[in-house]
Amino acid sequence: MPLNEQSALYQQIAKMLEDGILRGIYREEEQVPSTNELARSLHINPATAAKGINELVEQGILYKRRGIGMFVSPGAVQAITAKRRAAFYEQFILPLVAEASSLGLTGTELAAMLEQAAKKKEETT
Repeated sequence: MPLNEQSALYQQIAKMLEDGILRGIYREEEQVPSTNELARSLHINPATAAKGINELVEQGILYKRRGIGMFVSPGAVQAITAKRRAAFYEQFILPLVAEASSLGLTGTELAAMLEQAAKKKEETT
């Protein structure tokens, strides 16, 4: 995963692990890479990797088995999906509705536009 400067490194680590969980790379009750493994492979400070992992522990997505490592929590996929849907709503839907309102679009018109975009997307995939 190429790290970038758009968000804090520890947040990118957390997102990378979340992405791996959503893609099935790390399944429930399976171990994820250790802080040191992440630090080595990404050429970052182990404390930064630990901060990303700890963020997921605080959210209940990962849990620690003392002396063994970090593991994916049961229900992690649902928790990540719910978190990302809420963020999608806040970051995209609310601003979209605000802009549509400022343009005088009704909810029906906006829904029709979204449906049209979805159909167009389906045609290209």
